[in-house]
Amino acid sequence: MTTLAAVDITVCDVGPRDGLQNEPEVLSPETRAELVERLAATGLPRVEAVSFVRDDRVPQMAGAEEVVRQVRRRVGVELSGLVLNEKGWERFAGAGLDRVNVTFAATESFNLRNANATLAEAVEAAGAILDAAGDTPATVTISCAFGCPFEGRVDPGVVAELSAGFAGRAEVVLADTIGVATPSAVRSLTERVRADGFHGHNTRNTGYASAWAALEGGATILDASVGGLGGCPFSPRATGNVATEDLVYLLEGEGVATGVDLDAVVGVSHWLEGVLGRTLEGYVYRAGTWPP
Repeated sequence: MTTLAAVDITVCDVGPRDGLQNEPEVLSPETRAELVERLAATGLPRVEAVSFVRDDRVPQMAGAEEVVRQVRRRVGVELSGLVLNEKGWERFAGAGLDRVNVTFAATESFNLRNANATLAEAVEAAGAILDAAGDTPATVTISCAFGCPFEGRVDPGVVAELSAGFAGRAEVVLADTIGVATPSAVRSLTERVRADGFHGHNTRNTGYASAWAALEGGATILDASVGGLGGCPFSPRATGNVATEDLVYLLEGEGVATGVDLDAVVGVSHWLEGVLGRTLEGYVYRAGTWPP
């Protein structure tokens, strides 16, 4: 724990993107921009604000440019946007965000379902986007890095080969898209590919242990979603991400400084509960912080 306590950790809240994309409600750009602003005010160093995808495929992400226009920017908070292809990159480039997050899956089947592209095509597109991005900070997220809903377990060697193609060109984040990973697998693969980050889902209640294992494996970036919102519309039964406030509670309790105001994140979850009209998946916002 002494070693981890000295590590500079970046917690990225993906709620406005990965969190909302699986909700039945389609929130207005104004409300989504307000969510981004509320999260930015908590001390989170990075927020994934939008994704530039087709409205007919993911209607919850429609109007990404309008969301970005309405967000009042905050110094010290990096706003990122997710893209899948060249069209998405063109929209990102016109929006003026701080960081591009390029994503593709580690399996053929998931890429075909999610982006209508083969794995080879998706990898080629990611490389082209990085070339176009130039000096723009970039992240490459490899989804289904531990398991695929259509192909089952994913060979770590495949993920290692995919990661090697982007090492040094961008941050590499391994995503447990369907929440099947366990800590030893996450630690091992993070170490093997020298991944910069981990994006975990808590579908089978292993997300938080896996996030901690990613830190032990050398990762310094952890994705999470306010209130535990999330899932993937192209992945059957994939439930929410690890909750930002739950992850921060764990990290801070173990002596790993995040720079995030835990009470403020809890407040955002309470606000979002009212917006969505339902109880969220996270635990800390319901149980309260400790000590009270």
